[in-house]
Amino acid sequence: MQTSKRLEGIGEYYFSQKLREIDELNKQGKNVINLGIGSPDLPPHADVIKTLQEESAKPNVHAYQSYKGSPALRKAISDWYQKWYDVDLNPDTEILPLLGSKEGIMHICMTYLNAGDKVLVPNPGYPTYRSAVKLAGGECVDYDLTEANNWEPDFDALDKLVAAGGTYKLMWINYPQMPTGQLPSASLFEKIVAFGKKHQILICHDNPYSFILNDNPTSLLRVPGAKEVAIELNSLSKSHNMAGWRVGALLGAKERIDEVLRFKSNMDSGMFLPAQLAAAKALQLPKSWYDEVNAIYKKRREKVFELLDLLQCVYDKSQAGMFVWAKIPASYKTGYELSDEVLYNTGVFITPGGIFGKAGDGYIRVSLCSTEEKFAESIQRIKAFKPALKVN
Repeated sequence: MQTSKRLEGIGEYYFSQKLREIDELNKQGKNVINLGIGSPDLPPHADVIKTLQEESAKPNVHAYQSYKGSPALRKAISDWYQKWYDVDLNPDTEILPLLGSKEGIMHICMTYLNAGDKVLVPNPGYPTYRSAVKLAGGECVDYDLTEANNWEPDFDALDKLVAAGGTYKLMWINYPQMPTGQLPSASLFEKIVAFGKKHQILICHDNPYSFILNDNPTSLLRVPGAKEVAIELNSLSKSHNMAGWRVGALLGAKERIDEVLRFKSNMDSGMFLPAQLAAAKALQLPKSWYDEVNAIYKKRREKVFELLDLLQCVYDKSQAGMFVWAKIPASYKTGYELSDEVLYNTGVFITPGGIFGKAGDGYIRVSLCSTEEKFAESIQRIKAFKPALKVN
């Protein structure tokens, strides 16, 4: 049997491959410390788990659910957006719960792209944007983000890209930006909305990191007129330590929600109701919840800074999100080289920046999703094996 042509050029996800390699190293007794993946190791709030337990014990909650999600969850998302982002969303028409926001990326691409349609994709950026575009038959057109431009788009360069020809349908953006941790400047979202209107391109903002180490969560949809040209994805994975629960949402104008629902309703049969009700509970948590989680991440980030100093990497301490993005020393050609040298010599895995695009080749990314003890042990291992590294 041969695989479909749509899989041509689509490799296995980097972390899927690397985790297998790490498993093999662990079988050899390496005891690898994984500082690569942003999967929260902290639990959800106790009240969220209690809600799931109580609701799942009821006899009438195990049937198929609405494709549009529970009214209780949509109302909770609407209230959450109003409280934290100052964005007004109609819970009946402008919110579509998802089985995680990652599936939303695929739904959006399948809903809007025809073969050969062009999509603006950030470089560096989340690899799933690229793979979803390709799987849907679209063509990825990179727009480079650079440290010199504060990891924001160069709109003059974007205008030239679009003017060069082709049918541009979508533009993927992501702030706080992953992998760089860059927060949006005061005017960035206004410029993005204006760009979308100018070229009639649907702006797709992926917004899962806005509560992590960030005092001012914001939404692209807060910009006046944004719903005319933009949609937003959000998720409980990072903000509420619920990555494995697969709870996300698409937010936007009624027309966009209805269009994506046409595709989504053919792909799943709704989310488990107790999970939706527990998610609604999570969205009602007070500010103290976010403060407690961020206090833990702040302590961990200090350890990561110490680790990066050992590796002679350069980084910005004002980054948001659950990672630290850092430039590698000149003694290494790429982040892959540094990542592998650290892994094979010390048993510590750090993500190479190149998996996020060529613009990330000179960087590495460290996840904050490990305990302070794990970071302390990683530091000791690197100190012990530092003579074997090129950073001396």
